[in-house]
Amino acid sequence: MELKNQNHWLSHGCGASSCFSLLLFIMFFASSLIQLSHASTSMSQEQRAIKPRHSRLLKSALKRDISTSQLSDLWTPLENQGWRPCVECGSEPSLPEKSEGYMQVFLDGGLNQQRMGICDAVVVAKLLNATLVIPHLEVNPVWQDSSTFMDIFDVDHFIDVLKDDVSIVEELPEEFSWSTRGYYAATTRDTRIKDAPVHATANWYLKNVWPVLRSHGIAAIAPFSHRLTFDNLPMEMQRLRCKVNFQALRFVPHVRKLGDALINRLRYPQGSSGEMGTNYLQEVTDAGQKRRVGKFVVLHLRFDKDMAAHSACDFGGGKAEKLALAKYRQVIWQGRVLNSQFTDEELRSQGRCPLTPEEIGLLLAALGFDNSTRLYLASHKVYGGKARISTLTRLFPLMESKMSLASADELSKIKANASLLAAVDYYVGLHSDIFISASPGNMHNALVGHRTYLNLKTIRPNMALMGQLFLKKSISWSEFQQAVVAGHRTRQGQLRLRKPKQSIYTYPVPDCMCQA
Repeated sequence: MELKNQNHWLSHGCGASSCFSLLLFIMFFASSLIQLSHASTSMSQEQRAIKPRHSRLLKSALKRDISTSQLSDLWTPLENQGWRPCVECGSEPSLPEKSEGYMQVFLDGGLNQQRMGICDAVVVAKLLNATLVIPHLEVNPVWQDSSTFMDIFDVDHFIDVLKDDVSIVEELPEEFSWSTRGYYAATTRDTRIKDAPVHATANWYLKNVWPVLRSHGIAAIAPFSHRLTFDNLPMEMQRLRCKVNFQALRFVPHVRKLGDALINRLRYPQGSSGEMGTNYLQEVTDAGQKRRVGKFVVLHLRFDKDMAAHSACDFGGGKAEKLALAKYRQVIWQGRVLNSQFTDEELRSQGRCPLTPEEIGLLLAALGFDNSTRLYLASHKVYGGKARISTLTRLFPLMESKMSLASADELSKIKANASLLAAVDYYVGLHSDIFISASPGNMHNALVGHRTYLNLKTIRPNMALMGQLFLKKSISWSEFQQAVVAGHRTRQGQLRLRKPKQSIYTYPVPDCMCQA
């Protein structure tokens, strides 16, 4: 809107107090833009070469000698741990004779947070005897991704797998077509429930949402993420959660097709992405019948700008980087980052600093992965760009990503959508020999749980241990390696029983699994 139009609106469209509030907002917004502009100027220096922070360890790691037995132990699959997938309820699933009405949910967050919300939505619909409308995915404010449920997940498969448990429709009937996201954004509505507490109980839904369904025939719950308890639910409801997560939620065909192609290229490498033909997947599958299957590690390098700034840690980028992160942190969170009250040493010793690409590379090297390891990098955007991952590349020169393995044509369907890019990484991560995430987060939690369900090897970095080791500037490679190996001996996929309040999506035992 032009300035003269703004002035006209201010002079004719609001009272004195509301105009004053609006002017304050405009001034704050303008100030924020200026600060971000200054921050971006400083951040332009972040792409410069970043010196290794642990040069002594790096020199030794580059000369590391890995024994055959050590490599063999690393790649050995997990033994049977006495549990098997078990998502079916004890009795036959059945739909209620009559639906109480339609239930809508509006999910924010990234792909994996939305995934968990979808599972919860199915269970709440079951609790209320409601017909679930395919969940609405909000536009991601960080990635500006407007992908819908149907863009990401196979909706026909979703409905078919759950057809005996919950009634699900793709869209509302004509009589309720008014119930849209825009309708609920305008003002308070009787059919919207906006005060669902975090981890609400089943009784809360029966008391607060069921009456709305009965009165209006429809109820819209927004926000909904993390709005269902993990505890004190009937076992059949917990098992239904598992069924949604591990069976009903399947990515759309073109995501799975691309994921399968990437997996095959990692297992049977031949040439570069520039040499890939249109029948590459079939060619490499045929060739694979005659060659030994290769193994690969998927590394989720969770090191984006938001995470780096919010952690309030020092990542070795010098004064320019510190200034840029501090300004960004102030603009976005206005001093509400509690970590900024602590020193870098305090944060690292408590395991509250994300591992940098250099540090996760040293961790992998200490565990015994050599420079012939095929490493797949699962990340949307790495803070600091190529300069930040140069050390990791030196340690693992056979590092790949979807961008390096796929052709431009193959990427065309997903390149502009962060959720689809994440979906491909999730799919490849699920089918890898080993998965490791540099720092905890929603993707880490979701894949740790999914791979636990399938009894696949997953390395969980001991963040506190690594932070303390990296603070020891004079530590030798031998001492570092011994401490890393000892500290991760029981963090490679061993089953952990879910404790009260813990997420069923990260800890699927015993809710989603039965003792063999």
